[in-house]
Amino acid sequence: MQKNIQRIFLTYFSTRKLLVKKRWTGCVLAIILLTLMGQTRVLAQVTDDSQTQTYQTDNQGRPIAPNQTGSDSLKMRDKFEDSITISYRYFDSTLDHHMDSSISDFKSRLQLPYSANDLGNIGSPAQSLLFSPYMQPGWDEGIHSMDYAKFTLKNTRYFTSTRPYSELGYMLGGKGEQYIDLLHTQNRNRNVNFTFEYRLLNAPGAFKNQNNANSNLRANVSVKSTNKRYSANLIFIRNNLKAATNGGLVDPEQLKDLSLGDPFQAGVKLGNSNTSTSNPFNATVVTGNTFTDISLYLRQSFDFGQKDSVVQDTVTYYQFYPRLRLEHSVSYSTHGYNYHDYNPTSDDYLNYYNFIVPTDTILFEDKWKDLTNQFAIYTYPDKKNKNQFLKLHGDFQILNGRLGENYKINYNNIFVGTEYRNRSKNDKWDIQLAGNLYLAGNYAGDYNVQGSLRRDFGDKLGGLELGFMNVNRTPSFIYNIGSEGSFTTDTAKVSYHAHSDFPVIGVSDLNKENISRAYARYYLPSFGLSLTGNYYFVSNYTYFKDVFTAAQFSGLFNVLQVGAQKHTRLGKFFHWYLDADVQQRLGEAPVNLPLMILRNRIAFEGHFYNNLYLATGIDVRYVSPYKADSYSPFTGQFYYQDENRINNRPDISFYVNFRIKRFRFFGELSNLNTFNYSGGSFGFNHYNYVSSNMPGQALWLRMGVWWYFIN
Repeated sequence: MQKNIQRIFLTYFSTRKLLVKKRWTGCVLAIILLTLMGQTRVLAQVTDDSQTQTYQTDNQGRPIAPNQTGSDSLKMRDKFEDSITISYRYFDSTLDHHMDSSISDFKSRLQLPYSANDLGNIGSPAQSLLFSPYMQPGWDEGIHSMDYAKFTLKNTRYFTSTRPYSELGYMLGGKGEQYIDLLHTQNRNRNVNFTFEYRLLNAPGAFKNQNNANSNLRANVSVKSTNKRYSANLIFIRNNLKAATNGGLVDPEQLKDLSLGDPFQAGVKLGNSNTSTSNPFNATVVTGNTFTDISLYLRQSFDFGQKDSVVQDTVTYYQFYPRLRLEHSVSYSTHGYNYHDYNPTSDDYLNYYNFIVPTDTILFEDKWKDLTNQFAIYTYPDKKNKNQFLKLHGDFQILNGRLGENYKINYNNIFVGTEYRNRSKNDKWDIQLAGNLYLAGNYAGDYNVQGSLRRDFGDKLGGLELGFMNVNRTPSFIYNIGSEGSFTTDTAKVSYHAHSDFPVIGVSDLNKENISRAYARYYLPSFGLSLTGNYYFVSNYTYFKDVFTAAQFSGLFNVLQVGAQKHTRLGKFFHWYLDADVQQRLGEAPVNLPLMILRNRIAFEGHFYNNLYLATGIDVRYVSPYKADSYSPFTGQFYYQDENRINNRPDISFYVNFRIKRFRFFGELSNLNTFNYSGGSFGFNHYNYVSSNMPGQALWLRMGVWWYFIN
């Protein structure tokens, strides 16, 4: 125990030297103190087993022999002492998942999927390269470029663990880039679980005014009464995402000059006058976007049903079969979106955006408060299958918006919904049907319906999933027509009509968007193959056609996507992992998409000695040439452009990952494709581009370690 405590504190103090702000070190200390609540040793084995417990536990959720009494310190440990049973379910899901201990994919440590591009720095605004429109009815601000970096209700995990379990991750990258990832979960007893998560990213970037500083915090508690009638879930989430925006390079040809030793010297469109440097401890964004949100969610339910009991080894286990559930949930959330420049250079805004700076500070900001109450009734047709139920619910939503300094707006909405799920007890069939309809309020007439059917045919034949979704929605708030306003260019004063405080030139007579999606997935585990397909039908598509101007395409267009994931053994230790996506737009529409996205990994993997698991190889991603969207810092939006076409080299990375017991190491040298030889000298300055004037990263090194602690 003493050695492990020393190890943890040494880890903390070595990490603390890399952090400056007290709130960062406080969060690191908090999770370590949680880990020390009974930390005795780092155990040698983890057993992921979702079967029902058949043994007693103490007040920490640890297994004990059934006939032992007295204090925990005197109890005899049984065979479960060096193991843990841990599983989790996502918010509102009925499927059990187990902890991922794989090391084959370095990109799994990062938040951005391979099918998306950011603005050239980790943690910056990003856009999916696969067509994926927003498909939710009701209110939406319309800014989603940082959604991938958020903690949300949807990706909240409810854990069940027989032992306190902790993860501590720390990664370093080029230019002092830092990433911290913390998780702690434990069952105080069989009926109470507590989970804490914290994530921190500080990435200065390689170019001027490119730094990103993101932090995420989530805590959730789930409680179930001893008689299993009452349950409650409390979730708290905070996201604070800061992204400096430089508008891209003034002259991308500068990067071809081998004498330019540091890309930080290249001129950018915004933020040239800022005094900040590529400092890893600088979390201040002088010119850029800040997106913040705080959510508090409480759900309580009470069940009516049938009692039962089972006796095993002289121990009586009480069971309860729910037949009717009454549920109430309340959620309160705040959302903030802004673009600010506290040190604007008037000439830059005039030259590159035809925008005259009105004062010595630029600030566009929308803030929202959302209070929603939901009342729901569940019925369970089969008392022994909790994964089959029918849910009916009604919701009342109150929205308050503060748009800039002077304008406020209030919305009220009433909507109802239903949901039916049936996952058979043998896990071979899974049916889901759901729908919502806005009956009254500012979004009356919005709706969504969806359904899916999954059939598992076994390991040899795999499984098939079919689904359909349709949404009829009011265009996102940032496009909406509302109060009059204006902003000034070099030639005139331009009037606009938009509720939002952002300088959007609105369009009149916006119609509701209607988007349908039909999809299928076939997975064959025995062959290491998964096939996916999506077909979209879109009408009244709303988008931005330039930096400031919103538009709506009234016609109908379709998008077809086909994907495949394949794992192939090339030998005893060599593996080939393939991810392939092909998509095509059908019909005229203001949407540009790459035809093909390919990711290949050629890996050397194996188990060596007693405890060493090694995975190393080459990771190559190829995106076919296409006309990439540009990014508007004023609105936090990617906007359509049809002039500049990017044609990049494949992205090439080399990675080395290994695992020894509870310790995992991840290392990657990325962007080897930037190698360039010219004029008798060489360097790594042949950049791939996110858009016409926004280069990605050059050669970049990242190394990270993840520890797992079990009490």
